[in-house]
Amino acid sequence: MKLTLLSFLVAVVLAVAKSSVPAATLPPTVAVFDFESREEAVRDLGPKLSALLNAHLSAEPNLILVERAELEKALGEQELGLSGTVSGETAAKVGHLTGAKVLITGKLFKSDRELLAVAKVIGTETSRVYGETGKGPVGGSLDELAAQLAKKISATVTGRVDTLLARVPTREDRVEALKKTLKDARRPVVSVRILEQHYGSPVNDPAAQTELSLILQEAGFSLADEKSDTKPEIEITGEAFSAFGLRRGNLISCKARVELKAQNRTDGKIIAVDRETSVAVDIAEQSAAKSALQNAAAELAARLAPKLVGGGRQQARR
Repeated sequence: MKLTLLSFLVAVVLAVAKSSVPAATLPPTVAVFDFESREEAVRDLGPKLSALLNAHLSAEPNLILVERAELEKALGEQELGLSGTVSGETAAKVGHLTGAKVLITGKLFKSDRELLAVAKVIGTETSRVYGETGKGPVGGSLDELAAQLAKKISATVTGRVDTLLARVPTREDRVEALKKTLKDARRPVVSVRILEQHYGSPVNDPAAQTELSLILQEAGFSLADEKSDTKPEIEITGEAFSAFGLRRGNLISCKARVELKAQNRTDGKIIAVDRETSVAVDIAEQSAAKSALQNAAAELAARLAPKLVGGGRQQARR
C-alpha cells in the first residue's frame, strides 16, 4: 500500500520524536576491568571472563562500551591498570581518565563444584556500588557464565542509572544556584567572544558563546560587545572545539571542549583560566555538537561567575 504524503510526514515526525534523546539520556559509557582470579584453579580465567563479558555487554543497545585498547591507552601505567582493584573511592579518578560513567570489576573463584563470579557495578560520578553474581559448573562454559552475568549487569545499569550517574542540572538550576552564590554582589560588565570549530570548520552560530552569555545575563551580569556604548570591564575570550563521537542506531554523539580566559581590561590581569569537556547526543551531528558545546559552557559559567564578581570589585575600586 502506498503512503500518502501526509502519512509519510507523520511517520517521519514520529520517528524523530522517538529517536530524539536529550544529552542526559545518552546510554551510559561502561568500562570492564579484569576480574581478580587469584586461586590456582582459576588463575588465568579472570581476564578471559572479562573479555567475554565485554563482548556480551557490547551487544547491549542501551550501553556504550569503552574499548579495551582505549582503556589501556587511557590508563597507561596507572597502578590500577585493568585489574579488579578498582573501588568506589578510586572510581572517580578512573572515570576521568577513561571517560567511563560506570565501571565493572569483580572476582572469580571456585566454590566446591561451582565457579562463582562476583561483579561490582560502580558509578564513577556518584561512587554508588551495586553487586551481581553469576555461577556455573567448574569446567563448564565460561561464555555461558559471562552471558548470564552480562544480562544481570545490563539490567542493573539501566535500572539504577539515576543513582549511578549524576543528575545533569538544567540552565534554570544553574542560574538559580549562581544567584544564591553571588547574592547582591555587584556584577561587572563583561564581553564574551569564543571562537568555535567543528571538524576544522568555523561555526556561524557559536553555541558555547551563546550559552555562556545567556547564563551570565540571566544571573544579573551586563553584556557588551564592540557595538555597545558601554565598554566591558572584563573580557572573556576563548576557543571551543567539537567532533563526531560515535553512532548508535539513529543517535549520534559528539564531544566538545571549551577553553576560556577572563581578563581585566584596565590592568590586563588574568582573572581566571578554565576548560571543560562534554558529550551530547542527538539525531543530527550538528545539533549534538552544539549541545555538547552548550553543556561545557554551562559548567564553566558556574565556576567562572564568582571569579568575575571578584574581578569586578577590583575594577570598581580604581
